[in-house]
Amino acid sequence: MAEHDTPINSAEIAGLWGIYINNTAARCVMTYFLEKVEDPEIREVIKLGFSQSEKQIQDVKKLFNEVQLPVPIGFTEEDVFPEAPRLFSDPFFLQYLNNMSILGMTAGSFALATAAHKDVLTIQIGVINQALELHLIVKELALEKGIFIRSPYIPFPDTVEFASKQSYLGTLFGKQRPLNVIEMTHIFNNIQTNFIGKSLMLGFAQVTQDPELKAYYLRGKNIAQKHITLFSTILENEDIPGPRFWDTIVTAETAAPFSDKLMLFHASAMSAAGIANYGAGMAASPRRDIGLKYSRILVEVSLYAEDGANLMIDNGWLEEPPQSPDREHLIKKK
Repeated sequence: MAEHDTPINSAEIAGLWGIYINNTAARCVMTYFLEKVEDPEIREVIKLGFSQSEKQIQDVKKLFNEVQLPVPIGFTEEDVFPEAPRLFSDPFFLQYLNNMSILGMTAGSFALATAAHKDVLTIQIGVINQALELHLIVKELALEKGIFIRSPYIPFPDTVEFASKQSYLGTLFGKQRPLNVIEMTHIFNNIQTNFIGKSLMLGFAQVTQDPELKAYYLRGKNIAQKHITLFSTILENEDIPGPRFWDTIVTAETAAPFSDKLMLFHASAMSAAGIANYGAGMAASPRRDIGLKYSRILVEVSLYAEDGANLMIDNGWLEEPPQSPDREHLIKKK
């Protein structure tokens, strides 16, 4: 069968659907950022992120129309209120874009690995390249402004070592071997992402008018702070400095810049990213005590994510990805 006659498969649909939903959300967020940003250099980076999101939305929409797949609803101009007062600082805008670019590279790489259709590959390669471009520009600007958060430095070892005792795997309690650089990296990264999540949840709790959603965001903020403390304590117990963040991330404003639908989507997306990060951290950490900590907090985040999904369903905001036919239902219709 010729390539142009080959339909796009389930994995390719999943990747494209994710691009569309995530970028319509990002477009709303950056529309608001562009209205509030004061730093001209950060403004240019936000403009780049906005244009990338717009291109990816149009690319996916074009392909979906060509193959006669329904175009998702995602998020629209009804989900952003650019006239709302500033809720976050300029440095937070930059950190948000950094996190967005990392998620784009990660999701794009996975989607690329599962795709084979030429048109889909073209889109996914573009997503990865644009995310990489944005990431490098954001990182360079953050370094110039002195707000890039570097991982800890360690003294270089003198020799190459091989584990010779089971004690390398550690115990659940008691004295442990020092952290290795892989474990350290995951812990450090999880502190950073939880800080972003904490700031978002605090801001959302501050502006939503829905009591149930306010309680949910406050719960998320408290979970993020709890996990920041947990990971920071692991580092501090080994005299490794944790990341230090800038001040004044969330302002004192109470007017919502985004719809409740978009804010709850963000909470769900942060939960999903946290689950993925914790799973990767647990897989990369041979020390039993660290694995146990990851397993415990994974349960907590999973339950939080489930409650968020239920809230989205209750409010009619959970847009379903395309799915296979319900064969049992079809059979019963006959």
